[in-house]
Amino acid sequence: MLRDRLGIEAVLDGCSPQGQCGCCTVLVDDAPRMACVTPVRRVAGRQITTAAGLSPAERQRWSEAFLACGATQCGFCTPGIVCRFVGHERRGADLSDRTTVDKALAAHLCRCTGWQTIREAANHAASPPAEVPARDPEAAARRASIETGGPQRSVPVSVLGGLDFGADGAPPGTLTAVARPDGNWFAAETLTEARRQAAKVQGRRSTLEPAPPIEIPDPPAGQAWDVRLATCWTEPGYLETDAAWCVPGGEASDPLANGGAFGGKTSSPVQDEARQLAAQLGQPVCALWSREDAVRRGPKRPPLAAGLRADGTGIIRIARTPGAADILRAVLPSATIEEVEVPGPPTSLALRAAVWAEANMLATALERLQSGEPLHTSGTATIKITSPAGATAQATVGPTGIEVHIEAGDPLDNVTLRSYAIGATHMAWSWVTSESLSVDAKGEVQDLTIRSFEIARSADTPNIEVTIKPSNQPPVPAGEAIFAAVAAATWLSRGVPPHLPTGRDSAALASPGDG
Repeated sequence: MLRDRLGIEAVLDGCSPQGQCGCCTVLVDDAPRMACVTPVRRVAGRQITTAAGLSPAERQRWSEAFLACGATQCGFCTPGIVCRFVGHERRGADLSDRTTVDKALAAHLCRCTGWQTIREAANHAASPPAEVPARDPEAAARRASIETGGPQRSVPVSVLGGLDFGADGAPPGTLTAVARPDGNWFAAETLTEARRQAAKVQGRRSTLEPAPPIEIPDPPAGQAWDVRLATCWTEPGYLETDAAWCVPGGEASDPLANGGAFGGKTSSPVQDEARQLAAQLGQPVCALWSREDAVRRGPKRPPLAAGLRADGTGIIRIARTPGAADILRAVLPSATIEEVEVPGPPTSLALRAAVWAEANMLATALERLQSGEPLHTSGTATIKITSPAGATAQATVGPTGIEVHIEAGDPLDNVTLRSYAIGATHMAWSWVTSESLSVDAKGEVQDLTIRSFEIARSADTPNIEVTIKPSNQPPVPAGEAIFAAVAAATWLSRGVPPHLPTGRDSAALASPGDG
């Protein structure tokens, strides 16, 4: 109703009608509610407040807090999170308490920030400091664009849903089009009607247990591998699903209007689909992927399975993906690379450090073996990796949390670089410890809900400390170096188990909130 009928675009849609991402959260008589699962009849005669409808003082205080702490990147999740925080605040909640904030964030997903800066923003808003250091917004935007590979702005309106995303800003009378799994599109005046015509069925979480789709190769007779690793299918889980609108004969809107996705939408076909539908129907059309569409059609990291000896020889099998074998050979030149056909969703190297991170995980394990260090014991691990772009990241993962040291040229804006560093750290740690996606033997994705991706929530995430080295050298993106270093250190800290995900193992790496 709020987006589709009333045109309130600050109420964002990342999963409807699953009610699992929190992007559509509004206040109903000051109580946080997810709009996509709240029937209109239940709110008749009640007051509905969106992020744009908060008091001027609340809007200013919360937008300043999120910007000061680097708690907004693409800005898709933040309006809903701010609404929830304000709702709790109005009812007397202590948002300086981590447990309280973690419980509030359990209803949300943020794929950019890694949660920590959002918790810091809640604390900042609860007890605003007397003075906040001045920052250069142009420098912050430049660092953000370097990290995302596209334009991104972190400004007050981005916190409260004031920026246009792919589905926003369409002219009046624009039809909404949705697709069935067979690829046929249905357009109507409202999203509800388009879904009805397409016979859209809400995705569910499968009972099928996720498992690596490629088995670790058998070693030669009488021998054993020193290092083994098999990865599962995983879902990037970017919040803004693919969307673009177009007028007949015009250019389609950008599905990456404010960054986000970290490579997940680099080659999205949704712009072409919107352009073709507008030409076919002779009026503006917004082509909109549902969450289920994004999971089925969006690219994934290529799964692999490896068995290696201490000298680096062995076999690595990887789902056939253009360029993947070349990356593996560059990092692990002594291994035999076998590309195999794997039934499943499309794969891509555009996702953050895809294949390069996995190769470096294996390489760091081999380096430990060759130096005589113990490999199959859990504890604390420190790994230093330099990316092809020239950034260096050193990550230490241990029982008290994660420490990351970054050299990425001129930081430009320390708050922004720190935010992206924490986000990359969380993404790597979550990927190694908990993320997976059920795909059946026919290659059909079975896990179609936000929660089924097993992305680590705020309460699950350890404390992350970031140190940034000052430099006058040209700035370079830090995300891939950080992701690879944290992934390798996390895997090593758990004793290099042969399958990902490893499990979070709170005894080995406790969150600050765990007692």
